[in-house]
Amino acid sequence: MTDGLQSDLIAAVATAPGQGGIGVVRLSGVGARQVAEQVCGKSLTPRRASFSDFSDGAEVIDQGLVLLFSEGASFTGEEVVELQGHGGPVVLQRLLDLVCSLGARVARPGEFSERAFLNGNIDLAQAEAIADLIASSSVSAARAALRSLQGDFSARVHALEEDLAGLRVLVEACIDFPDEDVDFLEQVQVQQRVDALVELLAALKQQSQQGKILNEGASVALLGAPNAGKSSLLNVLAGEEAAIVTDIPGTTRDLLKVDLVLDGLPLRLVDTAGLRHTTDHVEQIGVARARAQAEHADLLLLLLDLTTLPQPLRRADVEHQLALLLQDVASDAQKILVLNKLDLVDTAPTATNVQDADHAAVAAADRNLWPGFKISAKTGDGIPQLRRGITQALGFEQQEATFTARARHIDALDQAATALQAALSELKLGQSTEIVAEELRSAHLALGEIVGTVTPDDLLGRIFSEFCIGK
Repeated sequence: MTDGLQSDLIAAVATAPGQGGIGVVRLSGVGARQVAEQVCGKSLTPRRASFSDFSDGAEVIDQGLVLLFSEGASFTGEEVVELQGHGGPVVLQRLLDLVCSLGARVARPGEFSERAFLNGNIDLAQAEAIADLIASSSVSAARAALRSLQGDFSARVHALEEDLAGLRVLVEACIDFPDEDVDFLEQVQVQQRVDALVELLAALKQQSQQGKILNEGASVALLGAPNAGKSSLLNVLAGEEAAIVTDIPGTTRDLLKVDLVLDGLPLRLVDTAGLRHTTDHVEQIGVARARAQAEHADLLLLLLDLTTLPQPLRRADVEHQLALLLQDVASDAQKILVLNKLDLVDTAPTATNVQDADHAAVAAADRNLWPGFKISAKTGDGIPQLRRGITQALGFEQQEATFTARARHIDALDQAATALQAALSELKLGQSTEIVAEELRSAHLALGEIVGTVTPDDLLGRIFSEFCIGK
């Protein structure tokens, strides 16, 4: 167990705010047992729940179960007590006030998990997985977060750390024998081992990106001219009448956001005002917000109205409409072309993925083909194919992700990969062993930041401040 501030007694309500059948006040640190026994008026046995009154000595505040965990046998690694009473905010606040009057202090957000990390019960990636599990918005995300909490992601990172540590020992040993370093490095196949690590890092990054998508979700903005069918498409994808749909142009004047899970992927769909030049001041504000939303979205669905395009469909006509639509939109996001109102035109077979010249799906600016789909938001024709196109464009694969991950994990993997590539280049050129050793050290440190073996204090503060109080 760590010393200093990490051993003082902390307390917090560990259950969600509001009314409920059960509410839990959790204590951790030196003196937890003593305070709990004062509140309950009896001796406690570790890992044995007992029913008790909770009293301040003059008045019974509540009654319920009390559970004691000894130091070294608890989540935090410290002496921990849970007072499980009734879930009313007044009752729980009185109980929290009582234990604080007996020597505890109110815990900071995430302080219980922070102590579990500092006391070596979990690593940093597992600690973050606790928050991810609580915040998961789909079954797939919850399963992935649980795997991270159980250590699947950490095990992969630790294995890479072990391999790197072994390589560093070999390379740094050569620094002590400069006359033989090249031959020795060749004998122990350092270059091949670094190459293998680069491949393992790439595979881990790919899985981590899947986990990040599951964990954080994605933002999808619907852009198009007035009456292109954006609100109708949002309603179809959301499975509810979330947006007002009329034949009057300019009905949507502000951003409408709907959270949903699309084939296992958490999404935020954003319906926007129709993009056009207008003299209406309110609509101008809506158009400006639509363009701003496009700058921050992960994916843009660009809707064109098939009834406004000449038939048969030609690439040049679509290019022209896209150029008009995107002329004031600055976005590097993935894009999907959606040709809507298929039910109103006599055209090619429905739900065709637009990938060739005949189906016209190119950006006027860069001439690159985009994926595109012909749909009818009214009849649902082409919607299943569009749903799959959305998840594919966001890089989300349908199989279960192994674990959740965060942006900082992927950044650290990128840093490690960059350092390893530099070390590989130095080895191939036969350059200084000291430079190779330094690049390997940098890669090792980057991996250490993921699991917390090497972690700046300010990073810890940022991570645990995002947790709930009581976790």
